Amino acid sequence: MVDLTDYLWILWLVFILVAITIELLSLEFTFLMISIGSLGGLGANLLGLDWWLQIVVAAGLSVLLLLTIRPFLLRALRKGGDPALSNIDALIGMTGRVVSTVTDTGGLVKLANGETWTARLQPDGPGNASDDTSFRVSVEPGQPVTVHLIQGSTAVVISAERTQNNA
Repeated sequence: MVDLTDYLWILWLVFILVAITIELLSLEFTFLMISIGSLGGLGANLLGLDWWLQIVVAAGLSVLLLLTIRPFLLRALRKGGDPALSNIDALIGMTGRVVSTVTDTGGLVKLANGETWTARLQPDGPGNASDDTSFRVSVEPGQPVTVHLIQGSTAVVISAERTQNNA
């Protein structure tokens, strides 16, 4: 009768190849660590250890690599990333000019990047406009504004004069 544990090395090789293939698709280093751990299981097989010890070696090595080496590799991979802000993050703090009178309910502004956005004024908050005598309930065309935040497709802006007075 054939002992299937004699051919367990083939199963290890197949598992390693599958894990490497998945890693090539995901690029998160998780399956790479699992495949390296499985190499440990294959090594245990070649040393003649029992099948359950091979699994323990593979699992232990995989967990060890996932907890130690993977975070280092992920940091190194992302180290050279572009530090420039993009999308909505790049709009916060950007200046612009009012195109159509901006009130607390609506208006239009043209931002420094050339985009025209629907806009509304930042509502009063504690210590904001109630103490500031130069606060306006509207900002007229041509006046400078600063983007405070983005809500959906609307830029919530603050009059640039109000920003300078509060600074």
